Amino acid sequence: MSVRSASSCRCFSFLAVFVLMLLCPAGLRAGEASSAMIHDPVVAGTWYPGTAPELRKLVEEYLSHVPGRDSKSQTVAIISPHAGYIYSGQVAAHSFKTVEGQKFDSVIVIGPSHYVPFRGVATYDCAGFRTPLGVIPLDSELIAALLKRESRIKDLPGVFRQEHSLEAELPFLQVVLPGFKLVPLVMGDPDITTCRWLAEAIAECAKGKSVLIVASSDLSHYHSYDVAAEMDQRLLQKIGAMDIEGIDQCLKGRKCEACGQGPIMAAILAAKKLGADRCDILKYANSGDVTGEKMSPRGVVGYGAARISRPLADRDRDQAEKKKAGIDLGLTKEERAELHEIAQKAIKTRLTSGASVSGGVETASPRLKEPQGAFVTLYSKGELRGCIGQIVARMPLGEAVAAMAQEAAFRDPRFPPVRSEELDDLKIEISVLTPLQKIDSTEEIEVGKHGIVIVRGGSMGLLLPQVATEYNWDRNEFLEHCCLKAGLPRNTWKEKGTEIYIFSADVF
Repeated sequence: MSVRSASSCRCFSFLAVFVLMLLCPAGLRAGEASSAMIHDPVVAGTWYPGTAPELRKLVEEYLSHVPGRDSKSQTVAIISPHAGYIYSGQVAAHSFKTVEGQKFDSVIVIGPSHYVPFRGVATYDCAGFRTPLGVIPLDSELIAALLKRESRIKDLPGVFRQEHSLEAELPFLQVVLPGFKLVPLVMGDPDITTCRWLAEAIAECAKGKSVLIVASSDLSHYHSYDVAAEMDQRLLQKIGAMDIEGIDQCLKGRKCEACGQGPIMAAILAAKKLGADRCDILKYANSGDVTGEKMSPRGVVGYGAARISRPLADRDRDQAEKKKAGIDLGLTKEERAELHEIAQKAIKTRLTSGASVSGGVETASPRLKEPQGAFVTLYSKGELRGCIGQIVARMPLGEAVAAMAQEAAFRDPRFPPVRSEELDDLKIEISVLTPLQKIDSTEEIEVGKHGIVIVRGGSMGLLLPQVATEYNWDRNEFLEHCCLKAGLPRNTWKEKGTEIYIFSADVF
């Protein structure tokens, strides 16, 4: 697989279009036998594995290398690359990890057209889209609403015959969002005018639904490593600012590149109309980073991952409060406040003097002097910033909280150390743990009450009780994600020899 064939979206070829038209003269006819057909994959077995076990294993492996991003906001859209998985799969995983296990009525995937020239936007209301992981049903109701709302959206099956820009996103979606319905859209015109009316149509037709928008795009193509990195960072900065005019001017001035420029701008515009006010750039890399060929005469291709989100609605926040996880261990209001103060002081002390926690923590509370396991979780602007804990009660609770606060702030390998300027925005969540209890049946697990630990060989994964509550997982999903956290296949919990432990926590 060459860098030119699979590390990027394929460059547009008029010869390819001409051949396609000769072979399929009615390829762009609206409504062409669409309702009775299933769209088969184009690049399965080449750009990504062609068998279900291999494909699922690869996607889950990519996802397992991405740190969790617990958030107090709602994902509205993501931006993800669409090259061969060996080049862009790990970058793509950063986008899809943000929605893993969440619930959406539909997923609208918007990709660019690489092979068929046409005006407007194409959809394909067929029986479903197939990948090695199975057939994805379509949201025919939402597709019909878009077709009725905007005449420039047409049912054009021929546009999808050789198109890979949507297909590359689908296996990731099947793994992180099992059971979703798809709305496939391919843009023929990437200009800003098309982006505006498409965003308007999506926002109007999706109103009242829980919809995820996926913009499919690679970034710069075939420049030297340094030039590509400079161009891509310039574009990502404007994407992060949700600056549509800036993105458009950057692209028109050829100071940056994106084959899916239309999907990116349309997704941002639609997300804004649906209440989004923030875009986080999650990951950047190019094919040179993956292959190590940074000096390749053919140049490199850039890939970026981003998440566009909105604040939780009042009713969602209220629901989250009602679904408080864990149990009450009898700590007083004063003891909880003191533990928060201990954690804050420990982090501040490390920032100002570099001193680590050593010896005892001064407290008048007998309860805080008793040995107990504890986790400290840090959030910054709604995003996870660190989480480390001590499962076994090895030290007094007050001392454990101080030590774990410093560990979460400065030694979580997923994040850089906390900086002084972040201190005011840092939110601290403390989980005081009950002892571990080995179980013989998973029926003993109560979602919302229990956290779980899964041990297999030398691998171990732990998830706190509040994680399942936040993502609305059922018992099986909770177990599957704990396996993934351990770096194990998701169904390892079912295998003989896998040890499962439960515990609970007082979370505050």
